[in-house]
Amino acid sequence: MVGLRFCEKLIELDVDRRFELHIFCEEDVVAYNRVNLTSWFTHRAVKTLIIQHPEWYTAQNITIIMSKATHIDTTAKIVTGENGMSVPYDHCILATGSEAFMPPIIGKELKGVHVYRTVKDLELIVASAKDKKAGVVIGGGLLGLEAAKACVDLGLKTTVIERNPCLLNRQLDMEGAQLLQNEMSKIGVMCRVNANIRRFVGQDVNGQELDSVTQVIVDDEERVDADVVVVAAGIKPRDELAKASGILTHPRGGVLVDDELKTSAEGVWAIGECVVHGGMVYGLVAPGYEMAETVAINLVNGPQRTFTGADMSTKLKLLGVHVASFGDYFADPEICSPLVYRDPFAGIYKRLLFTKDGTKLLGGILVGDTSDYTRFLSFSKSGKVLPSPPGELILGKKADESNDDLPDDAQVCSCNNVLKKDIADAVSKKGCCSIADVKTCTKAGTGCGGCLPLVTDIFNAEMKKSGKVVEVFLCEHFKYSRRELFDIVKVRKIRTFKEAMRSCGTGGNGCEICKPTFASIFASLWNDHILVKPHAPLQDTNDRYLANIQRGGSYSVVPRIPGGEITPDKLSVIGAVASKYGLYTKITGGQRIDLFGAPKHLLPSIWEELVKAGFESGHAYGKALRTVKSCVGSTWCRYGIGDSVGLAVRVENRYKGIRSPHKLKGGVSGCIRECAEAQSKDFGLIATDKGYNLYVCGNGGSSPKHAVLLAGDVSEEMVIKYLDRFLMFYITTADRLQRTARWLEKLEGGIDYLRSVVVDDRLGIGEELEMQMQYLVDTYQCEWKTVVEDPVRRAEFAQFVNTPENEVVIDTITERGQRRPANWPKKVEKLPLPVFTKPAQPTVSKEEEWIRVGSVTDFPEEGGATVKYGQTQLAVFRMEIDGETKWFATQNMCPHKRAFVLSGSLTGTQKSIPKISCPNHKKNFSLVDGSCLSGEDYSVRTFSVKADDKGVWLLLPSVETLDAELGTGLWMIREGDDVKADGGIEIVNSGCATGCGKKELEW
Repeated sequence: MVGLRFCEKLIELDVDRRFELHIFCEEDVVAYNRVNLTSWFTHRAVKTLIIQHPEWYTAQNITIIMSKATHIDTTAKIVTGENGMSVPYDHCILATGSEAFMPPIIGKELKGVHVYRTVKDLELIVASAKDKKAGVVIGGGLLGLEAAKACVDLGLKTTVIERNPCLLNRQLDMEGAQLLQNEMSKIGVMCRVNANIRRFVGQDVNGQELDSVTQVIVDDEERVDADVVVVAAGIKPRDELAKASGILTHPRGGVLVDDELKTSAEGVWAIGECVVHGGMVYGLVAPGYEMAETVAINLVNGPQRTFTGADMSTKLKLLGVHVASFGDYFADPEICSPLVYRDPFAGIYKRLLFTKDGTKLLGGILVGDTSDYTRFLSFSKSGKVLPSPPGELILGKKADESNDDLPDDAQVCSCNNVLKKDIADAVSKKGCCSIADVKTCTKAGTGCGGCLPLVTDIFNAEMKKSGKVVEVFLCEHFKYSRRELFDIVKVRKIRTFKEAMRSCGTGGNGCEICKPTFASIFASLWNDHILVKPHAPLQDTNDRYLANIQRGGSYSVVPRIPGGEITPDKLSVIGAVASKYGLYTKITGGQRIDLFGAPKHLLPSIWEELVKAGFESGHAYGKALRTVKSCVGSTWCRYGIGDSVGLAVRVENRYKGIRSPHKLKGGVSGCIRECAEAQSKDFGLIATDKGYNLYVCGNGGSSPKHAVLLAGDVSEEMVIKYLDRFLMFYITTADRLQRTARWLEKLEGGIDYLRSVVVDDRLGIGEELEMQMQYLVDTYQCEWKTVVEDPVRRAEFAQFVNTPENEVVIDTITERGQRRPANWPKKVEKLPLPVFTKPAQPTVSKEEEWIRVGSVTDFPEEGGATVKYGQTQLAVFRMEIDGETKWFATQNMCPHKRAFVLSGSLTGTQKSIPKISCPNHKKNFSLVDGSCLSGEDYSVRTFSVKADDKGVWLLLPSVETLDAELGTGLWMIREGDDVKADGGIEIVNSGCATGCGKKELEW
């Protein structure tokens, strides 16, 4: 299994196919799942255990030699097999595993005495058990109890004999083991602990010697009937090949390796159960997999990872009983205090070990109920202060909110009509083990992305049901959660993405997930302008141009109107600007005015006029504070108790521009009538006779949530203090794209714990949170004011870098007196283009020539820009990969909705493949061959690029040829494109594959 995992990981990483793999296989079948060995008894077919079938090896160009390797010539670098075949190597990986340990017991050679390790062992056990009655298992560890289950399934009256005082002595304490033993007895399995085996005997009733085992003799000559004996007393590393080849081994067995898993022989590594690392043999598969991945990564990318040991936490089901141990479950009593829960009626035992002050979980043992294993394990591994008192970890303050009551046919992703059942099946039936796998398999979250938090919750729940470990990390480039990365950036004072990658990344160029996440973290901590050089390439679609991208590639303009209060003069300015630039106007639900249809190149000019009139950015484009909605309050309303407008203006002006994990909305109502809907906001205030009631963690949207009361009758000054703490605590601890409502649902201890942090300052961090917020307030700048006053930044909004021309890219139609984009057709015609793979050394054909499209400085680092060639728009990208500047070029039109927007894509890598992520709907395309990496049937045309001191050059066909394929006029959406061929009309305004609401609505 470990050897195969190495092959899989090497193939995944080795995109250039530099390595040629040869495998010596001792057994007569390829690698199979030993973890599920016991399941063989239900089907008796080894093929069901095989992990990758022979066809897979053939497809991956792997040569399998069905022979035992007998010698490694480490000088000549040649491996020789038992069949005489010799194979030269550059790198040799020993994954010889282990064999069952057979103690030196008299009578072990008798028929019916078996070990429990391979499929052949199981076949022998089945043959011996035919028409037999009694079985004995030697060993009460993990493997022994698996063997006991097999004997029970074979109809044998089974006894387990263990020399230690309790079963699973490496995983359980005495009390937990006794409960397990009691549960085993209910299904007829007897256990003998503190028992030593003297010998195996084979005698008939008359005392005549037989060649088959009949009894096991234990202490004091007590006899236990045994027609079949299964020895599962541990494992012994297979190091004979290493010894025969002069490679250093441990005196007690096992190949010696260093932290890079190198042996004493140059070019030879060892992984899995054959290894002794740090004086320890790891008998679990997870550490072996970690070793395999470590070696594969280092072979492909050079030395960058070490193996420093593995967590031995375990969760399994033995003989129908759930058992788990995690962390330091045998911690020294001098440093810990135990908390024990017993339920003799349900057969449940939990023993959790905490630090003496009860603030941290060190480890624990679970028997009968392991549902909290993942949660407990994460607490023990993090070493962080617990979010709730120890007792609540076991008993809970209230039932956890979950999605279990969500019906299977509930629509989770309305963009692609994905149901909850589809996601569950992707995990349980299709083997998806990450959110990326689920997105590829089901298309959930590949549209607008708004469903991703719910998709993640369902995925996590299904992984837990399947007994799989959920790895909570950001993406393939950073194996940390967003909260952990926030702490790392803060403590190490990291200021740029490159620094972050060097400090805590796995390598690569980043992606559409980690880049915006770091952009947000940097803004929340250091508050530089988001378009300064190091940060601009990290910004997501909207932040990159300080505006919301709309259908057809135009943008919306939303000035800030604090509290919804605006003067007639400012209203006139908005009207004049909208008229001058032909913008569609609409009043938003947040009490401000949205101007739609602005071309990117006109955004600086539009904002210059708005800034001169005293407007500031409304941050409708950012994961930041949007609005603080208000009613007119006591200044006008006869029912008003408090000045809701004044407080809303004050609060909005304080928190404007502050970046957070997701958007923030507030509200202030002047009385209990709640006209500002404050209880549906991330934070809301309702005036009372004594001050304001402060509500937090509500939201509207697709998953509405009523806000909950954090504090009552609070003065305005205390409102600001509590909001400072609440918002900074959220910004610091929330997950990526997690709204406050979902954050509170996941927060251990819920609103009571949050109140203790914010109001009672339980953690003693209140002053620090206030200081962090004050720093952000003091360093605020209107992002658009900074841009319009900087000619260099204004120039970055040009439509093309090689011409001052501008071009319309979508037709508009008139509706209710205003212009809006033409409707997208229901089905977008695919480009009649093959996927062209860019050659490593492009040659110029008669039909192509190198065309200069600009200077190197015209193109942003780690980003793209648009060039115009005839009537065709092309996107040119500049990236740094492995320390070298690389250039790529594609068509500028995304084939998904025929939008000319690809130059604004985030660049990055996916499994080392350079890629772009479309600004509109995050379709990912390979920059190497143009294929869609999101698992959908789209592709884009790619072109060869070169750069020198004379400029940037594209290898292109003639203008006439390319215009006939990709000309803007050929593909832009026009009025009438939504008219069906049969004469019917189908209007689709959605930005997603099948709409963003119920399928039949298509809005």
